[in-house]
Amino acid sequence: MKVLVIDDEEDTRSIVKLSLSLIDNIEIIEAANGVSGLALAKSENPDIILLDMIMPHMDGKSTLIELNKDIATKHIPVVILTTKSTIKDINSMKDLGAKHVLTKPFDPMTLVEEIKQIVAI
Repeated sequence: MKVLVIDDEEDTRSIVKLSLSLIDNIEIIEAANGVSGLALAKSENPDIILLDMIMPHMDGKSTLIELNKDIATKHIPVVILTTKSTIKDINSMKDLGAKHVLTKPFDPMTLVEEIKQIVAI
């Protein structure tokens, strides 16, 4: 399984990478912003994208909209990583096409199971 993590916080990317390394046959690709994340989504065709909402250069909302516009990336399930946890915020992200929303700080110990359920592996 190939996972693209788009988050400007290196610590978050490291925690995700460490947590997901427990899955056999996993490849983790990292992007520090939405612009590079879009390019990697197109070139790498990941099985799932973990996307931060608050980033410089291109925020998560704009990135998600662009991912869903592109025929090459719109099929990829996107999981939002965010500090915004109100029902209104979560529903708004799902309305934009997010498959799931994880609030930060997320539990690294349950991340593997949540990702497995989302991609049904």
